[in-house]
Amino acid sequence: MTYHFRQALLAMRGSLTATFATLTTMTLTLLMLGFVLLLTLNVNRTLAQLESQVEVAAFLHPGTDGKALLAQVRGLPQVRSASLVTSAQVLEEMTRDYPYARDAAQLAGNPFPDTLRLRVGRVEDSRTVAATVSTLAGVDDVEYGAGYVDQTVRTLTAVRAAGYVLVGLLLLGTLFNILNAVRVAMYARRNEISVMRLLGATRGFIRMPHVIEGVLLGVTASALALALLTPTYLELASRVQLFAPVFPVVRDLPSLLPILGGVGVLGILIGLAGSLFASRRYLRELE
Repeated sequence: MTYHFRQALLAMRGSLTATFATLTTMTLTLLMLGFVLLLTLNVNRTLAQLESQVEVAAFLHPGTDGKALLAQVRGLPQVRSASLVTSAQVLEEMTRDYPYARDAAQLAGNPFPDTLRLRVGRVEDSRTVAATVSTLAGVDDVEYGAGYVDQTVRTLTAVRAAGYVLVGLLLLGTLFNILNAVRVAMYARRNEISVMRLLGATRGFIRMPHVIEGVLLGVTASALALALLTPTYLELASRVQLFAPVFPVVRDLPSLLPILGGVGVLGILIGLAGSLFASRRYLRELE
């Protein structure tokens, strides 16, 4: 193993430019991947918070059987919970925020209708549920903050999709860089490999230094990426939380550690898989 390790270091030093390019690409890729995953984690946390706050309100005509409608909307598969709020309860709520509301109601009567309040399982279902409920007999109007909800969901979904596409392209580019680096190293040692083959060296013996090289690149890139990613993200998170406390920025270690650990392991796996594939392919070419 010492021989293979030494040969791997010699190969990396012999093709220093290719090694540096591969290491830089892998580090940048893992950095981007880490940021996208952390961004996705925050997007999911924001969507979850949004889902817990989004409410579809259905205002009923006077004299409508609210309990019957309540049972009907509870049967919708997208509805997580539903409740019936009477006009008197709505007036009581409004009085807490606007004390003059009760005085106005005593003069002109309670203007607030009985209301069904629904919470959906996914925020994307708000429009569907609102459209369905608005067709029910006895429902006068439905509100769910369409402009805010739809635009927010579209923006967050687009950010998440763009991040996944970008990471996929970067991972593909990293694999090609590893293939190229191993190919250059094996081509530079083609005479030595031919002699080793004539002396009876096995494929595994010849490939081992290149596999170790790929793993070393993966470990180094993972360490560099995590060393840059972790403090940068925590600093950005603290600034976002300071200037925009409404966003539920993820900073707790139990949520962050699986992603950071996954980025590190992925870097090592990319190096291992790339070197295994490249060494097997180009060893056949040299033969």
